[in-house]
Amino acid sequence: MTDRVLWVTGGGSGMGRAVALAAARSGRRVAVTGRRAEALDETVAEIAAAGGTALAAAADATDPAALARAHERIVAEFGTVDDLVTAAGSNAPRRRWDDQSMAEFATIVDTNLTSVARAIDLALPGIRAAQGRVVVISSFAGWRFSTKGGVAYSASKTALSSLCATLNEEEGINGVGATHLCPGDVDTPFLSMRPQVPDAAARETMLTPEDIARAVTFVLDGPAHVRIDELVISPTRPAVAR
Repeated sequence: MTDRVLWVTGGGSGMGRAVALAAARSGRRVAVTGRRAEALDETVAEIAAAGGTALAAAADATDPAALARAHERIVAEFGTVDDLVTAAGSNAPRRRWDDQSMAEFATIVDTNLTSVARAIDLALPGIRAAQGRVVVISSFAGWRFSTKGGVAYSASKTALSSLCATLNEEEGINGVGATHLCPGDVDTPFLSMRPQVPDAAARETMLTPEDIARAVTFVLDGPAHVRIDELVISPTRPAVAR
């Protein structure tokens, strides 16, 4: 059991919510941020019902001032952030060079890459003091080239590898460890952003948010002298042809 403070961005649904629930079960105090206050409140209520401690601090990760205020509230109510998991992400149905919107491109990159760096930058002093862990939930597309994610998504997720690598290179001496976590298809509401939304048969072959939460917990609970630089998780069964 641990009393460490974990900050989860994108904690209102999907992988972020699953991570928050799993972390709370291990005794962590969990702070969740995201754009939808009601969804965050549901995560907190579920944690509280199970006997855990959680805090909702609504903030759009692409809004620097809002994210900074959320971090300030977390520190004021829970204390310094010891560990960070970034799970907020974005994509759009129009994702190819021949149909993408550059406005949507900028939003996707801001959400998937810049906001991750923004959250790390805010929490890093505390993480450094705690010799904590940063888990960046990326994508299989961030590990191996894949066209289906689209131009902006694939580019932003690939860049997360470098973000984690530079963090490890510069902050490893301070005991900080960053993990670039690259899951394959996961059955979450995020699938609604695809040009063709997967059907029930396809979803049955996918990973679950709880699969990712177990992996994140494994990283967070590891010994201080161990760092997992990159972790790729794939579903065993092949996708159902559609």
